[in-house]
Amino acid sequence: MALDMIFAALSLLCLVAVSHSAPLTCEELVRPLDRLNLHHLKGKWALVAGSLSHLPFLERFKQRDSASVNFYSNTSETHISYTRSISLHNECQYNTYNITLNGSSYTFDGTENDNFSANFAHTSCHDCMLMHMRMESGERQHFYLFSRRRQLEQKEMEEFRAQVECLNMPAPAVMDPTKALCPEETASDPAAQPEEKTEGQKE
Repeated sequence: MALDMIFAALSLLCLVAVSHSAPLTCEELVRPLDRLNLHHLKGKWALVAGSLSHLPFLERFKQRDSASVNFYSNTSETHISYTRSISLHNECQYNTYNITLNGSSYTFDGTENDNFSANFAHTSCHDCMLMHMRMESGERQHFYLFSRRRQLEQKEMEEFRAQVECLNMPAPAVMDPTKALCPEETASDPAAQPEEKTEGQKE
């Protein structure tokens, strides 16, 4: 009887271990963020990796040296602005966008949104942000991984690759963490050169 109880206990432990290690389903991996924390969103995020379903756009994406987004503080719970910076061929390009929030979903102000939808997606990475955009009724998708860090751990990148695979998108392009990010844009120097290395949408 004692042996039977021991075997039963061991079997239960094995089942618990298997349940904890079971991979997440695609529905769980790519679900929209449960709740958007505007305070958490504020500030600068480095682009770590991204996938674009339209292959010509993906090839253009891979040419970037680095990229980042900077979300500004905003008193509104439904409207927020951010500036995207891209370092390409040692020059910085800046674009500012105003977006309207609806939970974790968002739309770009002043643009036609009939064939566009976007949301911030769930990630287990504590200092990461995922932006998922769908155009042309979902025929074209952009999926971007940002972080406060320039380089993530292997398990964090594996999760992102699994999310990309769930969306049936091409393997993501990973940014080179040694490439400098663009500095903050200033009115007196709109064509600023990339800053020195630190530790850290629309096409």
